[in-house]
Amino acid sequence: MRILDVCAFYSPQGGGVRTYVQRKMKAAAALGHEVIILAPGACDEIVERHPNAVLATISSPVLPLDRRYRYFGDEAALHAALDKWRPDIIEASSPWASAAMVGRWKGTAFRALVMHADPLSAYAYRWFKPFATRQTIDWGFSAFWNHLRRLDRDFDLVVTAGEDFAQRLRAGGLQKVATVPMGVEPGIFSPQARDEALRAALLKTCGLGPDATLLIGLGRLAAEKRWPMVVDAATAAGNRCPLGLILIGTGPQEDRIQRSIGDNPHIKLLPPVQDRPRLAKLLASADALVHGCEAETFCMVAAEGRASGLPLIVPDCGGAADQFSPGRGQMYRASDGAHLRDQFLNFTMSAPHLHRARAAAEATRVRAMDEHFEDLFSAYGAQRIRLAA
Repeated sequence: MRILDVCAFYSPQGGGVRTYVQRKMKAAAALGHEVIILAPGACDEIVERHPNAVLATISSPVLPLDRRYRYFGDEAALHAALDKWRPDIIEASSPWASAAMVGRWKGTAFRALVMHADPLSAYAYRWFKPFATRQTIDWGFSAFWNHLRRLDRDFDLVVTAGEDFAQRLRAGGLQKVATVPMGVEPGIFSPQARDEALRAALLKTCGLGPDATLLIGLGRLAAEKRWPMVVDAATAAGNRCPLGLILIGTGPQEDRIQRSIGDNPHIKLLPPVQDRPRLAKLLASADALVHGCEAETFCMVAAEGRASGLPLIVPDCGGAADQFSPGRGQMYRASDGAHLRDQFLNFTMSAPHLHRARAAAEATRVRAMDEHFEDLFSAYGAQRIRLAA
């Protein structure tokens, strides 16, 4: 099959999406498929070409909220690119305008909407949760639900990476939803990468000794990730027990997070780590991974943490919650900073090394990304056959 991914969230500086795209190109070629990644870029060009895989861009405007990203703004140009590549399968990886553009294309290719984003959780529920129930918020955003239901009609399949998200989409009236969990990049993350000397050095940068607990968090520094809440909870917990927090990332909220950290010596914000083996060593050398966002569709970071043998401290809904196993970390009420503080304290007082031992014993069971692509492409093939019958 020739599979074309209309990849609205791709950026050369991106994290999870870029990792996903690079692995997809390799996995598809190994399975005998051809993949074209079509992303918004500064100009029309072929960025990468591999056997059976191409990364191409079409000229697109800069996203005002985060200038590392661009967005598909020219429907005619997008349709022309689809006509040129003549795919058997089209994936739209964003539920925004580009998916509607794909839905309006006149071609006959099988169309899959891959929900790599959960806008309702990232925005609507986060903004209005203090004032209204989720049912009321959904009613207030009925126009977006109508948009999703139109996409459900225009596409042949709607793919999610986690069952929590899939259940909400089905409850909202979408009828073609299938869950195909993602996975981690194989051969990178492992408990064997743990380095006690590195752990001690990281704690030392936080002004703490090796007997302290070391938490790590990483990801884009954006509002929906709730890093200021994580910082505040770690600060409060750190007043009662020795606790260090290393945050790794960059993004539009960097200045706000630095202000939240203030002069707290026990929390450090570090730039993104592009070297994957080094990132694996950093993860494996911590005592737990913390995540603040309840709007993840899969939570690649949590899966990489699990593969590294880390306990998780995560919210109780969204993709991060799908990754959690009892006895291997703590779960807190989403968006509740006080409860997160309490769970930090509970973790430090409940023998973190036992949590880590249990998490490390299960690290090899974490699903690999290649398994995701095998299942995804098989689902496309099976659905095409069913529709043709």
